[in-house]
Amino acid sequence: MPADAFLDACPTKVAAQLLAVLDDVAEAPPPRYSGGGRWEAMHGPMGGYYEIRAQGPKREQFRLFCLLENGAPTELRRRGLARPGIAVIGGLRKPWLTAFSARDYDSIRRLGDDHRRQHPRRIRE
Repeated sequence: MPADAFLDACPTKVAAQLLAVLDDVAEAPPPRYSGGGRWEAMHGPMGGYYEIRAQGPKREQFRLFCLLENGAPTELRRRGLARPGIAVIGGLRKPWLTAFSARDYDSIRRLGDDHRRQHPRRIRE
């Protein structure tokens, strides 16, 4: 689910937790921000993505998927960015002790691929 729609569908407290971690990461970007288990680099087919983790009612798991917008100044300008940033791509939720499917991760990668094709990027600050 795209990020805005995902956050709108989250319980208020969960959305606030996810956005608080996003703000913390933006203030002290990786690798300076360790995350304490709430900001994690992904691996394997999701390499290059980061996830923000939160737990909601009944231990439901919420994940917000992000990409870092880094690069040389000329590349950042090509993307329409004045400085490095964090692109919030989308989110998923799942019951406690379950796993996301390959299809779930594919949906996030498709959103990320669409984001990367945009020049300049669609940005909301």
